[in-house]
Amino acid sequence: MRHTRPLLATLALAAACAAEPENPADRILVNATIYTADSAQWTATAMAVKDGKVLFVGDRDGAMAFKGKATQVDDLAGATVLPGITDAHAHVLNLGEYLKNVDLAGVASYDEVIARVVARAKETPAGEWVVGRGWDQNLWAGKAFPTHEALSAAVPDHPVFLTRIDGHAGLANAAAMQAAGVTASTRDPAGGSIERDARGNPAGVFVDNAQGLIRRVIPALSREQVKRSVLASQAEMHRWGLTGVHDAGAQAMTVEVFEELGKEGTLSLRLYTMLSDDTELLNAWYARGPASGLYGDHLWVRAIKAYMDGALGSRGAALLKPYSDAPHTSGLLVRTPEHIRGGADSAAKYGFQYNVHAIGDRGNRLVLDAMQAALGARTADDHRWRVEHAQILEPSDISRFAAMRVIPSMQASHQTSDMYWAGERLGDERLRGAYAWRSLLNSGVIIPNGSDFPVEKVNPLISFHSSISRQDDKNWPEGGWRPEERMTRDEALLSMTLWPAIAAFQESILGSLTPGKYADFTVLDQDIMTVPAEQVLGTSVLRTAVAGRDVYRK
Repeated sequence: MRHTRPLLATLALAAACAAEPENPADRILVNATIYTADSAQWTATAMAVKDGKVLFVGDRDGAMAFKGKATQVDDLAGATVLPGITDAHAHVLNLGEYLKNVDLAGVASYDEVIARVVARAKETPAGEWVVGRGWDQNLWAGKAFPTHEALSAAVPDHPVFLTRIDGHAGLANAAAMQAAGVTASTRDPAGGSIERDARGNPAGVFVDNAQGLIRRVIPALSREQVKRSVLASQAEMHRWGLTGVHDAGAQAMTVEVFEELGKEGTLSLRLYTMLSDDTELLNAWYARGPASGLYGDHLWVRAIKAYMDGALGSRGAALLKPYSDAPHTSGLLVRTPEHIRGGADSAAKYGFQYNVHAIGDRGNRLVLDAMQAALGARTADDHRWRVEHAQILEPSDISRFAAMRVIPSMQASHQTSDMYWAGERLGDERLRGAYAWRSLLNSGVIIPNGSDFPVEKVNPLISFHSSISRQDDKNWPEGGWRPEERMTRDEALLSMTLWPAIAAFQESILGSLTPGKYADFTVLDQDIMTVPAEQVLGTSVLRTAVAGRDVYRK
């Protein structure tokens, strides 16, 4: 009898241990290095997930307290877990098209460009268009824009249009120019320029708005083609660890496809959509009003994307003074300042976020001026308007972002791509305000980070590496390019997780692994927060999860 009481106590304890917890988790992750992006608890080793949201984050014992009979337990064997990575500026449809068209990224010569186009033309019926993207004359000997003659001779039976890597210039062959009716008498459109030879004939390159002269005769994509491209883009993003993206300028059909995928349940991304600056599209959405968290918090349509100027690589970025390597030009304004001001007024009236592309110091100043005029005394309101890129700033304009509560949405990988020739374009003095992340952060703003894909590669770790090192994938230059503007690793992590959520009004549900928020996360095979910077780009994505469910697994 003296042993009865201990025995009963033991049985009671066993029964308690075997009992189902009151709130069992669907999934538990253990044996991991978890970075939460939550300042209240920056790191953890385990996490419990229920109904697609974070139930608990902390240590193994705490997480396992939520283990029920049906709970899936994943031992991550020391892998690193980050909040789901969001690309804060990219082009979803363009990526899908890039994946199926002629890939010219990184091509080291014009001859190689032609060779790739010839190869595609051989498998394309005569008369059909051959399109591609990714060429960059800055990678070629001489760094001059190409002319069409060699391309036209090699591919005479197909109209060809090849978009430059930045999307702000395109190369057409003779057949394409003939199809478009472009001749020596064709005038440069407002906000664009046609490169010409010594006799005034079109040389083949069309900059910024001039691309429209060719694009208008390229057959439009069907709805089914758009849908296939968006789904291909989504799969590619998940493969690189992305759970969300801010789509920087979607046309009407693309937005309709986003909604169709949402209704079908095949939209697994957190897709924050910026509407293209198209009058008919905007009027339709002004009548409808901003939309947030559609289809189970997978689609937001509450922002507008406008353009002020072009790009630095094609000398379309609008500068306050002429280009150092082309004194005859100061760049292009693809829209008038009055148009941007009118767009800002409408956005404020109808409750939409207003996001404007600006790269040059003049382009950025004009956008800030327009936003300031539209906001007036309401700069302290929670508008979260954004300047997309904010690449080259006159130093005196840096403090205006924080003062106006305007967010500089930047892409760290652009700095790494441009650093080889940016000094030639701008001269040393203007570099003081170029890709100035530290100066901006010190002024009191956040910087949501992105890639601008397909301008840059999808891999978000390229921007992470650029942010902390200001070096390329070969660790050049030693010590980093203008290293005083680097981010810390914590800031770089926030720039890919919490800060994009804030920039999209999503921070209450996304951006950090905080109990109550969605369990969107990315699993990596090494700890990018501690490994030497030169090892970051050797990291692989093991899993990508949205609402606790794997959407990619290596």
